[in-house]
Amino acid sequence: MPDKPIPQGLLPTSEPDLFFEDNPVGRLKKSVWEASDAEIDAILEDYGIPSPVEWAKPGSYIQTTTRWQVEANRKKNDIVFIPVGCTELHGQHLPSAADTLYVSAICEGVRRFTAKRGAPVNLALPPLNYGGHPYHHMGMPGTVIVREHVVREMMIDVMLGLWNDGFRKQLIVNNHGQLWMLESAVQEFQKRYQLPGIFRVIDWHRGVREFFRSDDRGGTMGTNFVHADESETSLSLLLHPEMVDMDYAVDTEGISYLPEGHFDKSVDPFGRPSRWSEGEGHFAIEIAATPEGVVGKAKSGAAQKAKRPMAAILKYLTLWHDDVLEAFPAGEVPPVEKVTLRTEKDMEPYLREPLSEGWKTVYGIPRIGQGTEV
Repeated sequence: MPDKPIPQGLLPTSEPDLFFEDNPVGRLKKSVWEASDAEIDAILEDYGIPSPVEWAKPGSYIQTTTRWQVEANRKKNDIVFIPVGCTELHGQHLPSAADTLYVSAICEGVRRFTAKRGAPVNLALPPLNYGGHPYHHMGMPGTVIVREHVVREMMIDVMLGLWNDGFRKQLIVNNHGQLWMLESAVQEFQKRYQLPGIFRVIDWHRGVREFFRSDDRGGTMGTNFVHADESETSLSLLLHPEMVDMDYAVDTEGISYLPEGHFDKSVDPFGRPSRWSEGEGHFAIEIAATPEGVVGKAKSGAAQKAKRPMAAILKYLTLWHDDVLEAFPAGEVPPVEKVTLRTEKDMEPYLREPLSEGWKTVYGIPRIGQGTEV
């Protein structure tokens, strides 16, 4: 039979089941998918990957930058990235801050890249160093579980404080199994305060899920992404090899009670009916099945395998950053009366430069709609 024509609006790849959309995001992903190893290395070099984590580096995060510099940069770029991780057992071979380290390195890479253009994206220090967790993590030593409503309220408070300081375009970059809590925070934030701005959360692994494909589907990993496994060990070996001890890496396998196909893997590579987070009880909890803190083949980790996924997320976050500033340059927000139930007149003093004449703090804004706290 002759090959079927490619549907309009889709771009083919080397894999018969993988297409990218014919739009800026899809074209970017296709270019990274098809890039040579040398080109991938050049992308990572542009972003300064790998580099030591910059939590205490002057000028890297809002909280470690002199105030006048923060204000001066915000007038050129008012986007803020908020990296979110956790404290979680990642086997004997990795640190329990692994998720926080990965997401911080990604955000820092985008900051370094945009800084070279004269207006770096702003970074907020990770507000969730412990994080929320799914039920099946309960009881694991080294895993510190913050209650869900605490996670949500913490994120809402962080978002409000950053908005009050003029950072009204906010991207929460998540690196842990707590996405539904962060989605809830974004939705509740807007129900409660109804503020104009750009507010988004991205589970970065899912954002570039194509690049975590197993090698039998054209990817770089031998196995599908699960937890502290080949994928995450590879990320650690690329980003902070000094914190990895491969002598202690192990291979494990979880215990599932249902046939494959109902629930997807960690980055939704198959588009199955439910994400892994949409149920419990169909598989054994971690402390019973994989007390090592590894679900998968950690021994197969290698820095090279993480390079293409890392290049993809760095390029994608830069594209999103640039598209937002193109649509709404620094100091501008979406039309008040199109994205909230407030009026442009009522919002005017709250949208002024903080501490300028006539400015009002958002903490004094009248509540409307469902604007009550639990």
